[in-house]
Amino acid sequence: MRWWRRVVDAIALDSDWLRAHPLPRPHNEADKNARGRVLAAGGCAMVPGGIQLTAEAALRAGAGKVQVATIAGAALALGVAMPEIAVHALPQGDDGELGECTGIIAPLMERADSVIAGPAVSCGEAAARLVGAVLAQPGHAAVVLDAGALMTLSRHRTALRALELPALLTPHIGEMAAMLDEDAADIDADRAGAVRRAAERYGAVCVLKGATSLVAAPDGALFAYAGGGVGLATGGSGDVLAGLAAGLAARGASPMDAALWAVWLHGEAGRRCSEQIGPLGFLARELLAHVPGLMRAL
Repeated sequence: MRWWRRVVDAIALDSDWLRAHPLPRPHNEADKNARGRVLAAGGCAMVPGGIQLTAEAALRAGAGKVQVATIAGAALALGVAMPEIAVHALPQGDDGELGECTGIIAPLMERADSVIAGPAVSCGEAAARLVGAVLAQPGHAAVVLDAGALMTLSRHRTALRALELPALLTPHIGEMAAMLDEDAADIDADRAGAVRRAAERYGAVCVLKGATSLVAAPDGALFAYAGGGVGLATGGSGDVLAGLAAGLAARGASPMDAALWAVWLHGEAGRRCSEQIGPLGFLARELLAHVPGLMRAL
């Protein structure tokens, strides 16, 4: 029996559920700090623009302020490309990956309502250093971990489970295999079981991305979203999803609500791109402009 036939207890993620669980709305007189502050940390010389997608997604999700901490070699260009954000240069190794950054990340987190770590980080050791810096003293910030940050997550399991709020994890099947130390084929055969095991193991909200994306809570609650289409399987798409989740969490959404809204917004933006551009060939950055309108529609 295929895995999706066994997800009999999954709740369908649709617009009806989202309308029943609305996002926090800022007061009309709220300033940019009150609307939510996001810190996005990641990047490398090979993919210097990936974290730009994450930063813009956080703003499109309604966050009022975004700071990006990335490799020194990309910081200036990123700041010029996105005048809406603040940029902090992190140490960079000869391999173009992030160096030791705890001393820079810690004070930035004190001024953040959510932090997203891992987008566009391709080196496991660099990612492990970054996750260690984020988890060293997370304070009140909601923590979203994506991409490279997920590949060595098992060494941070104790710190993750000790967080005040559950972390939000956004793996694809290969990253899930690393998180669970299981074969990707076995995970693909039982995605629902895998996402629940990951959520329980790390005490986190876990999104397993795919044609049908599954979202599990640490208590075993499971949601399924089957929209979006194959066009979302493109470079940078995951960076957008992670940024949406971080932006929503900064606004005050719970980790579970932030995950569910992000999955739906990401998928529905993909649906609109598919209708307006074509089922294949639209770019991850073209998803972003659809997000505010989708939120308004609900």
